[in-house]
Amino acid sequence: MEGGDPRRRAVTGLGQTVAIGLIIAAKFGLPLLILRFPFAAGWTNFFLDSFDGDVLIPLGLPNDIYQPVDKVTDWMTYVAIVAFAFRRVWPTRRLMLGLFLYRSVGQITFLVTGNELALAFFPNFLEPLFLVTITILTIERVVRTAPDWQERGFAILYRYRWLIGGVIVVYKLVDEYITHVGNIDRSELLQRLLGG
Repeated sequence: MEGGDPRRRAVTGLGQTVAIGLIIAAKFGLPLLILRFPFAAGWTNFFLDSFDGDVLIPLGLPNDIYQPVDKVTDWMTYVAIVAFAFRRVWPTRRLMLGLFLYRSVGQITFLVTGNELALAFFPNFLEPLFLVTITILTIERVVRTAPDWQERGFAILYRYRWLIGGVIVVYKLVDEYITHVGNIDRSELLQRLLGG
């Protein structure tokens, strides 16, 4: 490939610089919006975080800059989630705090050592739990318009806790393997799975 490794290529044009700046601004802004718009901001942040590296690095952002930016914005997301859960006095707030502290060990270890295995050994169970919770609560409040939507939502979460927890654990272990152990490009993986 001409020009060397695309992960090492530097930003070359104004358009690339603007695109990189907008994506990074979104990565810093979306976690703050979780406090006001938890469902929309939480899911938008999740989707952006799923493919941002596949966009930013080919645009020319060096991987050694992308990785710490990504981990800091992830950490901001986790802080916003825990703050939201405590502000709303969710019954799961202590569990969420524990999951935040658990993931923080992996993130700090990664930032200090650069070893991605630290992230795989301390998976992010917090964000999927938040997304499942806020989705159930939103369905109860908006779709079913239940007056006791929060109680009903947490009753559902409690009733199916083992199923929900099991799905989250399996999903995150696979995701952490793909991302931090196998270092598999998600775009390429999706293309291969879809026969492209």
